[in-house]
Amino acid sequence: MLFNSIDFAIFLPVVFFLYWFVTNHNLKLQNALLVVASYIFYGWWDWTFLSLIAFSSFVDYFVGIGLSKTDDSRKRKILLLISILVNLGFLGFFKYCNFFLDNFVEAFSFFGQSINVQGLNIVLPVGISFYTFQTLSYSIDVYRRKLEPTKDVVAFFAFVSFFPQLVAGPIERATNLLPQFYIERKFEYDKAVDGMRQILWGLFKKMVIADNCAYYATDIFTNYQDYPGSTLLLGVFFFAFQIYGDFSGYSDIAIGTSRLFGFNLMKNFAFPYFSRDIAEFWRRWHISLSTWFRDYVYIPLGGSRGGKWMNIRNIFVIFIVSGFWHGANWTFIIWGALNALYFLPLMLLSKNRINTDTVAQGKILPTVKEFFQIGSTFILTLIAWVFFRAETVSHAISYLSGMVSVSLFSAPAVIPKKLLLIVLIFLIAEWLQRDKEHVLQIDDLHIPQPLRWGLYYGVIFTIILLGGVQQQFIYFQF
Repeated sequence: MLFNSIDFAIFLPVVFFLYWFVTNHNLKLQNALLVVASYIFYGWWDWTFLSLIAFSSFVDYFVGIGLSKTDDSRKRKILLLISILVNLGFLGFFKYCNFFLDNFVEAFSFFGQSINVQGLNIVLPVGISFYTFQTLSYSIDVYRRKLEPTKDVVAFFAFVSFFPQLVAGPIERATNLLPQFYIERKFEYDKAVDGMRQILWGLFKKMVIADNCAYYATDIFTNYQDYPGSTLLLGVFFFAFQIYGDFSGYSDIAIGTSRLFGFNLMKNFAFPYFSRDIAEFWRRWHISLSTWFRDYVYIPLGGSRGGKWMNIRNIFVIFIVSGFWHGANWTFIIWGALNALYFLPLMLLSKNRINTDTVAQGKILPTVKEFFQIGSTFILTLIAWVFFRAETVSHAISYLSGMVSVSLFSAPAVIPKKLLLIVLIFLIAEWLQRDKEHVLQIDDLHIPQPLRWGLYYGVIFTIILLGGVQQQFIYFQF
């Protein structure tokens, strides 16, 4: 069920009404309703994959119970291993099976041997990478004794399948989200209003920014051989705003929807295109995934401890694994490795944490230095996005070769002036609100009520009038 669909526009008010007015604030009934609603929400795509979520939930629930009953280190490791093997086993089979089969065949072909192995007809379950990591965080944190295992099976199932963030995050930690299912929730008007504002801004990002940029990005990447370098640069520029508007828009809608039900999800994007270096970019882009890999992969590997070569190894591991998480394609692996190369100089010079504040804090404009830092970081990000968007490595290399050719200085073959103006206005709005959770968080601006409502209706009419052709959320495929 898409957030920007008529189905969801009917589904959400119905669940909201039942949740607050029919359950009579009974915690167990509310949690049970969320489980049912979440399974309906997910099953709207394909009911058959509900068994995967249910099985994964049962496994990790009983692993948690088992961990609570033993202090034997060997038994605890076995229980954790069961959770890891089940969850990563499902993820590996559905997402990476054909990738490894294809590369196995190619490896033999490289040595002059021909084998005939047919790929499997596997349908990737929507959001499997997200809920797999979410439920894994529970087992790992219980094993580390950072979290008490739950005995409330309904609350646990609600935590794993919570519909606002089920299929594209944020990837919530059990330590943050699960305890919220244990406490009585009261409707808070101010929180709900802010949630609605964030939903509205998320819809704007998705339907006006992402869906319109998608049209031009798709055309240019598909027909890149027909366009000069200037148009190819424009194509990756549009893709940058497509993926940002698409993914951060989904996160905004998910976080805002959660607030309607009394839940607080973690922030997933913090205006990343205003970053002054790549390290800052990764502290602001897909925060829930970046911090997940940091806490469950990077730190256990040794993190920044140890010698220089161990630090370099750990950085490459974390970025390459992050790239591979996004998809079973060498393009994603190279995208991850490229970001590792960007990051390494900052780490080796101990400059990876110098930009932790908001850029140009308290100022209207950045300094000249900050402007060039933001611009250079954005250009590096665009180069990396080419590999993320391309179908194959050769496609990416050809695209980049065409982009940096002499034709880069020619006039673009495609100049959608209206869309460029919309993106510019969008960037200005984000810049002015860069220290907030989202652009429509305007309570402290003391804007008169008629103007506030005029702003909201203006955004609504803009979505209706300028919304592009509906596109599936990009991260559903991951």
